Amino acid sequence: MQAEIITIGDEILIGQIVDSNSAFLAKSLNKIGIEVSQITSVSDQEQAIISAMETAQKRVSLVLLTGGLGPTKDDITKTSFCKFFDDHLVHNQDVLDHIEKLFAQYVNVPINDLNRAQAMLPSKAVILENRFGTAVGMWMEKNTTVFIALPGVPYEMKSITNTQLIPKLKTHFKRPVLIHKTMMTYGWGESRIAEVIHDWEAALPSHIKLAYLPNLGRVRLRLTARGENEDQLQKEIDQQFETLYPLIGDIITDFEGDRPIEAQIGNILTEKQSSIAVAESCTGGRIAALLSSIPGASAYFFGGIVAYKTSVKSKVLGVSAELIASHSVVSEEVALAMAKGVRNQMKSDYAIATTGNAGPTKGDSDAEVGAVCIALVGPDFERVESYNFGKNREKTVQKAVNKALELARKMLM
Repeated sequence: MQAEIITIGDEILIGQIVDSNSAFLAKSLNKIGIEVSQITSVSDQEQAIISAMETAQKRVSLVLLTGGLGPTKDDITKTSFCKFFDDHLVHNQDVLDHIEKLFAQYVNVPINDLNRAQAMLPSKAVILENRFGTAVGMWMEKNTTVFIALPGVPYEMKSITNTQLIPKLKTHFKRPVLIHKTMMTYGWGESRIAEVIHDWEAALPSHIKLAYLPNLGRVRLRLTARGENEDQLQKEIDQQFETLYPLIGDIITDFEGDRPIEAQIGNILTEKQSSIAVAESCTGGRIAALLSSIPGASAYFFGGIVAYKTSVKSKVLGVSAELIASHSVVSEEVALAMAKGVRNQMKSDYAIATTGNAGPTKGDSDAEVGAVCIALVGPDFERVESYNFGKNREKTVQKAVNKALELARKMLM
């Protein structure tokens, strides 16, 4: 059972927006045993859309399209569907009633004819209700291939997918069981891991595949099993992962599932009924952004201070000028003082601090470009580490974020 995803929009092709819809759809389909074999982006042109649909139909049983369902002239997915399916647009009163209700409740401008035209839909389409917007989803079939059109607005597309599309796909298609499980590792690169687990990987059964997913200081190891018996496949994957611990147990942190490391930290803090705060220099608030992105984070994340300028470290966090002069602004001593300062300011149980030189120049410190110090403090705990993450600015910052979260999780554990 295979599918293709087609994203529509010139804004994707010119790099104005990032195609996050395809990642969400691919993950959602994989969870129910449908593999995505190809993802294509096409322009807002009728022939480009139809050609992509014709090509996809020759290869797969399911085609999902996102984008081009809005009210403006460049939104031509509906008319392209009509041409592809030899269909025509008809008025749908239920959809119009929904659009008028949305405008009456949430929009401060009067509804116009362009908005009303959203209720004109292909006559052969099965409607997938959009509770949060005016562009409904459409389900249409040609020969043995199902075509789905979804709005390009991410939160609208996700709502339709979760509440209507996935349940409908489960009943429509007979699907194999496809199971993924991902192990999180921190501290080694993928080549070193691959060398150590070479024999283990070579001995995997043919229906279980390993994928390496590296990301600046951390590597995820994903096992995928395909078969008919879900319980048996899950048991096999668990057994395979269990045999990895004697080989790389020191770098294994957890299993990802649907929980990124910031969510794992949140769960631990919630269980401990504890709180955390952050003071960031070189990471510029990225750690705070991740911690606060988890629903319910206000219960344990007290806040963060981005002390990017040296004087802010002193005035806001209370790092003494003498300490900075003696040890440099990029030093373990200053990182520790920053962590203590934000913990005191926020009255939190735990705190993380980062200071470093991401480049391209050295700035207020003589530390080499790529040098980063990360400090963590708790009720009876202090730890500070120094690293050099290289001369690429973006990689240095992201590696510092990943390492800080890794250390915070270990500290809390």
